[in-house]
Amino acid sequence: MTNARPDGRIRRDAWLAAGLLAIGACVTALVDPARPGRYPRCPFRALTGFDCPGCGSLRALHQLTHGHLMAAIDYNLLFVAFLPCAAVVWLRIVTGRTRGRVLPAWRARAAIITLIVWTVVRNLPVFGGMLRS
Repeated sequence: MTNARPDGRIRRDAWLAAGLLAIGACVTALVDPARPGRYPRCPFRALTGFDCPGCGSLRALHQLTHGHLMAAIDYNLLFVAFLPCAAVVWLRIVTGRTRGRVLPAWRARAAIITLIVWTVVRNLPVFGGMLRS
């Protein structure tokens, strides 16, 4: 279903998502995910033994909330690069400046493929300590 502008429900959901992200950022700012025992064990890492992009994102968010951009990039470059893009999409939604679908299907598929490729690439031994989680 394609609308010229998002309806009130989509805008409300965008504000709700922003609020949840703000709460999550506050919790992450206060509780360092890099210190063991602070968060539950990562099921992806426990199951596969590979670094999880979610864990790296959590650590990157902690660093960003403390103003450490380079440390955040070191934990998860993709997450740090994603945030400005997400902010632009969010602003377009809440201001009603979207045309057609909020996120076309091809972009959603490209995002999923990028996340999968990133998960594989960051776990290659070639990168060693360059990309950590």
